[in-house]
Amino acid sequence: MSIKSDFLPVGIIQQSKTDNILQNRTKLADAARKLAAGGAKLIVNQELHDSLYFCQTENTGEFDLAVDIEEESTGFYSKLAKELGVVLVTSLFEKRAPGLYHNTAVVFEADGSVAGKYRKMHIPDDPAYYEKFYFTPGDIGFEPINTSVGKLGVLICWDQWYPEAARLMALKGAEILIYPTAIGWESTDTPEEKERQREAWITVQRGHAVANGIPVVTVNRVGLEPDPSGATGGILFWGTSFVAGPQGEFLYKAPENEEAVEIVNIDMKRSENVRRWWPFLRDRRIDAYSEITKRFID
Repeated sequence: MSIKSDFLPVGIIQQSKTDNILQNRTKLADAARKLAAGGAKLIVNQELHDSLYFCQTENTGEFDLAVDIEEESTGFYSKLAKELGVVLVTSLFEKRAPGLYHNTAVVFEADGSVAGKYRKMHIPDDPAYYEKFYFTPGDIGFEPINTSVGKLGVLICWDQWYPEAARLMALKGAEILIYPTAIGWESTDTPEEKERQREAWITVQRGHAVANGIPVVTVNRVGLEPDPSGATGGILFWGTSFVAGPQGEFLYKAPENEEAVEIVNIDMKRSENVRRWWPFLRDRRIDAYSEITKRFID
């Protein structure tokens, strides 16, 4: 499907969360209605937005949070997308089969149907981010999702550090890269280290925009979520959701410590001109890249 207009109004929802799923969904829906009333045609949510970020600990009871995507395909978010007439990017904890779970982004079309889904490919395993305990790596690959507002390259959080993922989405025709995210600071990091981490996170994603000549939309959580085990001081999610254009230029940046509901107009025709000025795809030496698939080169 083609872009209907040169400019795409994209709504982003940066929120804090509680342990009440119904409350979280209601809050998200209220924000989505505000964005749709303001003209948004695409609305992007943060990673695992229905609950607290449960991966701070390894707890088998947390698997009860997972949902059946087939049942969700006609459920709350399907109805919300249809009600508002928007393309809605969601991030859900998917129960695929008994004992088999994924971190999955589901994109709902403006008529409420499922346009497509993406299962997170890169799964971290760090203190307070014990995602390998919960999520099986994705097996769909890096496939853009066709929607009425364009071809969306949807990836999830840890994927945002990998240029290979962004490149493959771009090579398959993605017109925009989208990253639902849950990332923040560990309480014992120094202020200097915190700033280095956040700036690295911003820089690498702006680099994906530049290297591929397409916009990037990143939507993060915000607020402090305590560690249920008490082993750490919890995660202070750093917000800073942002939208960058195809030269990495900032179109919008949210605050680090406040919720944000914002519409950003993205010039979807600009990528063509940028790729003409900076023809990175033309000049790729595809004959010399075969070793990129190796784990390490001795």
